[in-house]
Amino acid sequence: MKLGIVGLPNVGKSTLFNSLTKAGAESANYPFCTIDPNIGIVSVPDERLRLLGEMYHSKKVTPAVIEFVDIAGLVKGASKGEGLGNQFLSNIREVDAIVHVVRCFEDENVVHVDGSIDPLRDIETINLELIFSDLEILERRIAKVAKGARMDKAQAKELELLNRLKAHLEDGKLALSFDVGEDEDDQAYFGNYNLLTAKPVIFAANVGEDDLADDGACNSGVQAVRGFAEETGSEVFVICAQIEQEIAELDEDEKAMFLEDLGLKESGLEKLIRASYRLLGLMSFLTAGEDETRAWTIKIGTKAPQAAGKIHTDFERGFIKAEVVNYKDLLEQGSLAAAREKGLVGMEGKDYVVQDGDVILFRFNV
Repeated sequence: MKLGIVGLPNVGKSTLFNSLTKAGAESANYPFCTIDPNIGIVSVPDERLRLLGEMYHSKKVTPAVIEFVDIAGLVKGASKGEGLGNQFLSNIREVDAIVHVVRCFEDENVVHVDGSIDPLRDIETINLELIFSDLEILERRIAKVAKGARMDKAQAKELELLNRLKAHLEDGKLALSFDVGEDEDDQAYFGNYNLLTAKPVIFAANVGEDDLADDGACNSGVQAVRGFAEETGSEVFVICAQIEQEIAELDEDEKAMFLEDLGLKESGLEKLIRASYRLLGLMSFLTAGEDETRAWTIKIGTKAPQAAGKIHTDFERGFIKAEVVNYKDLLEQGSLAAAREKGLVGMEGKDYVVQDGDVILFRFNV
């Protein structure tokens, strides 16, 4: 999974990136300190893996990972070359979802590019820049397709879609709310444009430490962001980027104590991972053994052969059966053989829909 982090300058974007990835992206109290896109890989915390790894005495335990891409802060007019322009937006066209960091904290020592704290205005500013960036993509495509549309029915059909989509964006609406329709060609065209405003969004409401304990319930800015997210089908999680940076420096025991002192059950990273899995409809199945115990991220609803293909294309091509046991049952029984004896292991075929927490041994023949 790949997530792109966007936001205005000085909203805590790079501080959050640092704390999530411990990658040490430079952060400072002035705009545009992130000049090149920063990329960091983060392991997805998963207690199931640790327990299975211990049971099997696995030589290697491999968690699922998330790749974060942090780009320079955008400002109003970026699409027209203000600030650093929107040249960096191309770096997040390949991400699965966008993490939009919104400032919901007051701090006179940290300047705001627009001089005041207004989360909805800030969201609108970023959305407009993303829309302008998408319009550039569409205009280039329209110029290319229009030449052949008079002679080619397929290109004429695409041109009609492009013009409808362009009008939608010019109306200030996101591609996410565009009705593509049931036509398979149109859906394929739309997917190929890879528009930024068609990507699902997770809002990171960045608050001060005092607003963490009640999850931003008393922060009017957070409530405004939650209202906007509900309208657009987005996710929201509340975070204090500064606190996250402190947590990132602690070991696991110290982290647990620190979170408890703050009245928190989980870190911002854990909140973000849950939100992104929920938003993208993802889950994990597991493979376990002496050599390696590993988590594999798949879409909810994936069938056994396609899940096998995540491991290797040969597994999908030569799929015969999947030997499946729930991780809790496996841990309780202490071995796959014991779980088999209790009838807890199922032999599943091509139509089996993989469940979160399934431990699977694939049988295949190539």
